[in-house]
Parts: sequence; C-alpha cells; structure tokens
Amino acid sequence: MTAAEQAVELERLWGEGAVVALARPEERDALAKALPVDMEPLRHWGPAVLIGSGGSGGGRRWCLQPLEHLRQSAEATGAWLRAVGIDPAGTVLVNPLPLHHVSGLLPLVRSRLWGVPLHGLSAELMRQPGALAARVILPPDRRALLSLVPTQLQRLMADPAGVAWLRGFAVIWVGGSGLAPALAAAARVEGIRLSPCYGATETAAMVAALPPPAFLAGRQGCGHVLADVELRLDATGAIEVRSTRLSPGWLSDDGSGLQPLGGPDGWWRSGDAGRLNPAGLQVLGRLDGAIQSGGETVFPDQVVQQLRPWLSRAGLHLSELLLLPVADAEWGQRLVALYRADGIAEPPLQLLMEAARRLPPAQRPLRWIACPELERNALGKWELGRWRTWLDRLDHRNNLGD
Repeated sequence: MTAAEQAVELERLWGEGAVVALARPEERDALAKALPVDMEPLRHWGPAVLIGSGGSGGGRRWCLQPLEHLRQSAEATGAWLRAVGIDPAGTVLVNPLPLHHVSGLLPLVRSRLWGVPLHGLSAELMRQPGALAARVILPPDRRALLSLVPTQLQRLMADPAGVAWLRGFAVIWVGGSGLAPALAAAARVEGIRLSPCYGATETAAMVAALPPPAFLAGRQGCGHVLADVELRLDATGAIEVRSTRLSPGWLSDDGSGLQPLGGPDGWWRSGDAGRLNPAGLQVLGRLDGAIQSGGETVFPDQVVQQLRPWLSRAGLHLSELLLLPVADAEWGQRLVALYRADGIAEPPLQLLMEAARRLPPAQRPLRWIACPELERNALGKWELGRWRTWLDRLDHRNNLGD
C-alpha cells in the first residue's frame, strides 16, 4: 500500500470512529502485543491513533493520540504561521516522513484542516536530490512548507540541486534530533529558511519553533512555545510540557491498557534537558543519554556538535560519529567514540585525539573505534541499545583475545 493509499485508509477508519495503530513493519508485532484485550476504553477518546514514541534510548512505547489533539496541534501551527506572516490557507505541504512518525502524520491533518494541497515524498526520492528537484516543482502561487529530520537536511544540502530546492520553501521545520551548528551555519549561508523546533509524539508534534527570520539572523535554539502550550524545567533541568493536546497515556507492555502520561497537575516530564531564556527554549540533549564524568554532567550530543567543526578543519571528515558511555573507576563514566569514515582513508588516531584535546577533560573520548556499519535508523535517530551491544561485543572479543 502506498503512502497516499495509507492516508485514505486512515481517514476512512477515522470516519468510522476507529483507533488506528500505526507502526513500522518491523514493529507491528511489538505493538500487537501491547494492545489491550479490551479496546473499548481507548474508544472513549474518539477517532485516534496509537503511535510510537522514543526509540533513541533503546525503549519504545505506544501513545494514544486522539484526532482532536492532532487537529488542535494543526490549529496551533496555523496560528504560529500567521504570527510569522504566512497565511496557512495559502500554503502547500510537502511531506517526506511516514505516517507512523508524528511529524509525518501532522502534515495530513494540517492539509485537511487548512484546506491545502499535500504532496508526499518517498524515502527513495529523498535520497536522490537531483531527481527530487526535477520532479517536485514547488508551485509559485503557494508558500511551501516542509518538515525534515537533520539527516535528511544534511543529505539534501550535500548536493547543489538539493540546496536549490530547499531555497524554495518558506518554512522548513527541523526536529527529531539536534541540529549541528555546522549544518545550521551552512543553511544560513545559503539562505535556507529553517525553523528548528521541539516536540514529541506525546505532545502531538511541535510545541516550540524558531521563526525562519530569527534563524537566519543567527539566533540559536527552538524559539518560543506555541499558543496552546506551557513549558518549564524541573529541578533536574528536564523539559516539562503542559497542554490540552498531551497524549492521554501510553500502552503498558503487558497489554493491561492505558497508563496515564501527565501528572495530577497536567505536566509531562519529557526526559530532555533544556534551558529557558528570553530567546526561548534551548534543548541540551536526552537526560537518559547524559553521563556523570569526573563530577560533571556531560551531554554526548553536545560534545559531537563541538567536535564536528574541529574535525572537519583538521581534514577528518567523518560520515557518522556517536559517543557512548563506559564505566570508569576514576571518572565514574567516560565517553567512547564510534565513527564511520566513508570513501576516505582511515583517519589517523593521533589526529582524532588531538582534535578532541580542545574539549574539557570530562568530555574527551577515551577511545576512538572505527565502526564501518555505524548508521542511524530510518528517522535519523540513534538506536543506542544496538550500538551499546555492538561495543560490548567488541570489548568482549578483545578481552578474550587478551
């Protein structure tokens, strides 16, 4: 079934008041096991979806999102667009993400609510910037809107045809994982109107977004909250969200039903660390990915963003770089760097370590390990459990060799 046919079927089921389970093919068995024997309590919320959240930390849970919440999210996005001078009714939505991704589901809801065209793009076409630019011609009489994950943005910006195509969009929302400073800087040079944003499946997509003019002017972070959202930080620095479009809950693994998401006061703790300042929200990284090293809290994603430009200036162009924690008797935890270098000679270990010496001691990788198969998943996220297992097996083999 094509993406367009899936959308038609989804809307048909919604019209019948159904709760529709959406998952990647390889996750359908896991979702089926979590479904309660009695689905009737879920139908209390009206037409809805069950859609996956998380996965980057090795876990996965299935959230209930009523159609009414998705529509509220689309309304809030429309209000945000009007605030930046764009009439939602005069737009066209271009969607390269699948329906089982919340940022791939919302374009469908937005297009119906705003009464505007929606064009879906296949994953195969997104990997061919030249063909994409030739086939997908943006209409001159509408403001084009696009949602991307950083991996897709990076791939398109590596090709002049992709850069030219991206320039045609009025807004490009970028979420899903951190936007590297070097990639953001390159987009500014090319005049690409990015809108770094923050959101989750639990919040029915984005809750904060930086307007493109502010991005192009050099402002960092994810901007201010949308009209129907409140943000705060808890004592640990975790981002907490309160909104009437929060998911009512998630399915327990044992099939016993829906577990409440928010606390009694309506706040949901996201698990992402952040800062709030007059410019809005800055996301630091996953709290479950942060480590304590030498008495300091270290966010591996932030370290990667610092390392990337230094490595590039040293001529060390790595296709992928992932930092994982390992136990250390003296420091508590240290970072180990897994990297992939496509189509180039193996980077000298000495040069990698020299670039890393610019970092504070707690942030410097203890080891650098070539990993030719290192890759993100289809949504541009790291499956940390997979790569921790890979590292454990490598260390086990090396210990046996010793």
